[in-house]
Amino acid sequence: MGIIRTDYWIEEEFDRPLKLCEKLEPFFVKQTPKEIYNQLLNFGMYRPSRSARIIIDRMKEQKAWAQVEQLFNHYKEKWNGPDIPVFLFPVAQAGGFFLKEVKSKAGVSFPDKMFLFLSHFENPKEIEALMVHEYHHVCRLSKLNKRMEDYTLLDSIIIEGLAEYAVLKNCGSEYLATWCRKYNKKELLKFWDKYIKKQLGTKKNERGHDELLYGGGRLPRLLGYSFGYDIVEHFYKTNHYSTKLSFSIPAIKYLEHYKNDIVKSQ
Repeated sequence: MGIIRTDYWIEEEFDRPLKLCEKLEPFFVKQTPKEIYNQLLNFGMYRPSRSARIIIDRMKEQKAWAQVEQLFNHYKEKWNGPDIPVFLFPVAQAGGFFLKEVKSKAGVSFPDKMFLFLSHFENPKEIEALMVHEYHHVCRLSKLNKRMEDYTLLDSIIIEGLAEYAVLKNCGSEYLATWCRKYNKKELLKFWDKYIKKQLGTKKNERGHDELLYGGGRLPRLLGYSFGYDIVEHFYKTNHYSTKLSFSIPAIKYLEHYKNDIVKSQ
């Protein structure tokens, strides 16, 4: 399907996001427009405001929809990935979990669809980095073909680490997210013992999964994300990297390699 021209939807329903989300109902199973909107708000979807209107105008000036379509087609062919709908909306400028970290882009992916939330960009490579990260999610989720409720914390952190490692390989280290280098090795080892190693089997819908993945509060911020990248980076220091293979290598394989390194370092 590729890029959906949500710019036309936004022109009609900018101030009525629930009406806009009615157009998304066919892409979700048994979810109301309000439920869809609330879910997307958590990942960076805009709320109607003057700043969101400015972002829309800038996205149009920069032909963001055409840029994303070109990038999607490139990586779909390069990775032999699934042909899914891609929805593009302005990113929220206040609220939402990730926006304290990055105010210019966010996204959320499913096995059968992808949402990108953008601002304006001086460098188009930023859009590519977001596309690579989110589309890697789509490809891995599609290949693993598990029910969402069966995913564990280990699955989730490896999914995030692999997606950002794909950014490193396709876009360069300067486009990595800040959470990749948020903590040093000594801090990560301490966090591993204190928070992570006994909780890796926590299911996605169980209490503690999101707390450990996203961090915050009493937990180090973006804890699971940081671990995911560190585990994946460890693995590929001594193993050949193939993007296509990274869609299907079991999470446990990355973990076993990491645990062996931890034992050696202690």
